[in-house]
Amino acid sequence: MEFLVDMVTTVPEGTSEEAVEELRAREAVRSRELAAQGSLVRLWRPPHAPGEWRTWGLFRADDAEQLEQVLASMPLRVWRHDTVTPLSPHPNDPGL
Repeated sequence: MEFLVDMVTTVPEGTSEEAVEELRAREAVRSRELAAQGSLVRLWRPPHAPGEWRTWGLFRADDAEQLEQVLASMPLRVWRHDTVTPLSPHPNDPGL
């Protein structure tokens, strides 16, 4: 199954730049691992509000439970709110 995940990250006030950079670096490593495993397919940067990071991700998982395990393994999840939309094929999809 494929899932579109809207990930909004808000860094808690008072967090040091060092802590932010360390967590972002860990997130980058984990994202590469998930991509290599086939769980993370694509990432996009949609518009976002000042002071927030926003990412749309296309993920593959067997079901919502497995997707939750994948999302929970990502370091930025501690500061992030995820909105998950399950996707199903469209009969007119040119990729079919």
